[in-house]
Amino acid sequence: MQFAKRLQPLQSNVFADMDKAKATALAAGRQLIDLSLGSSDLPAEAHVIEAIVQSLHDHSTHGYLLFNGTQAFRQAAANWYEHKFGIKVDPQTEVLPLIGSQEGTAHLPLALLNPGDFALLQDPGYPSHAGGVYLASGQIYPMPLRAENGFLPEFADIPAPVLTQSRMMVLSYPHNPTAAIAPLSFFQEAVAFCQQHNLVLVHDFPYVDLVFEAGEWENSHHSPKSKIRLGKFATEGNPPCNFPQNPKSLVPSILQADPDKSVSIEFFTLSKSYNMGGFRIGYAIGNAQLINALRQVKAAVDFNQYRGILNGAIAALTGPQTGVQSAVATFRQRRDAFITALHHIGWHVSTPKATMYIWAKLPSPWSQNSIEFCTQLVKQTGIAASPGAGFGKSGEGYVRFALVHEPPLLENAVKRIAEFLN
Repeated sequence: MQFAKRLQPLQSNVFADMDKAKATALAAGRQLIDLSLGSSDLPAEAHVIEAIVQSLHDHSTHGYLLFNGTQAFRQAAANWYEHKFGIKVDPQTEVLPLIGSQEGTAHLPLALLNPGDFALLQDPGYPSHAGGVYLASGQIYPMPLRAENGFLPEFADIPAPVLTQSRMMVLSYPHNPTAAIAPLSFFQEAVAFCQQHNLVLVHDFPYVDLVFEAGEWENSHHSPKSKIRLGKFATEGNPPCNFPQNPKSLVPSILQADPDKSVSIEFFTLSKSYNMGGFRIGYAIGNAQLINALRQVKAAVDFNQYRGILNGAIAALTGPQTGVQSAVATFRQRRDAFITALHHIGWHVSTPKATMYIWAKLPSPWSQNSIEFCTQLVKQTGIAASPGAGFGKSGEGYVRFALVHEPPLLENAVKRIAEFLN
């Protein structure tokens, strides 16, 4: 059989490759501690589960669910967003339910790119961002994220010939895998750049709530070069790290930099904030034309989720937020335990201010072979991590650990890592 050429770049995937390595380790009798996948081990809140349970007994929820039937969810999402960020949202034209944000980021290129068009993607970045571009027969221009720049891309480095063929830029902060945070001033720069070059600005925003210490990161996370860059925008009346207009969120939304929604669309998922990863529920929010275009693609691919899942999501967005606060406290505790344990074995890594990940620069002799490091680590110790190279060329030399276990198990994992390194 012959298959489409667009499948060729999809043959390798960091998560699929590590899944094979984990299976091999298990078959060899290793006790697995899986730190390779950012799937929260915390449960969804009881009131969320109860809303879904009640829906199961309502036979009217058992049929197909078309767009108009999602009105209550779209209204809840718009209200949540307005309350959190102070941006007015039309639930009829500016919100679209999704089967997780990954569906949105993977399908949007089909609505924006013609064959050969460029998408500007972060390098390293989340794999589905690239996958969607390949499925649309587009080209990728990687924007390198370097530690000395605070893991923010340098738009001035993008070649003019690439820009003339580019149709979209994808950003994601707090960032997976580097755990970097971006200030509002950076987003304002990105919006202005995309307006100037007629680009759609896509922001993947799954870690909006998993933020630990925003406000102090500007002194420790950025190099002098990036501080100078951010300071330029601060002098224009845009504070780099404090958002007095947004007291309910420690990190900004892209729409705070583009309140008219002129070029921007943002993707949110309930997987991280509400521990609903397996329920596959998220939404897109932003420019009405972009929402409509994505809706057209979605209509050709699927109906919506089971209505009961949307009812659970409504309960999550409108109900008590104590579960979100508890999740943040849990991941902060895990971060501190893991970082402390790494430092005790002599592996000094930066303390992330957000997400559920540790982005660690590999020690010698593994500094330029992250795939081999992760393969051998799981084979010899049962500790599974994600190689930085799996997130892009600029991720080489790093490894990502997901904090999806309790502190004692994380500390046990570091002990095994120490044995491996020694």
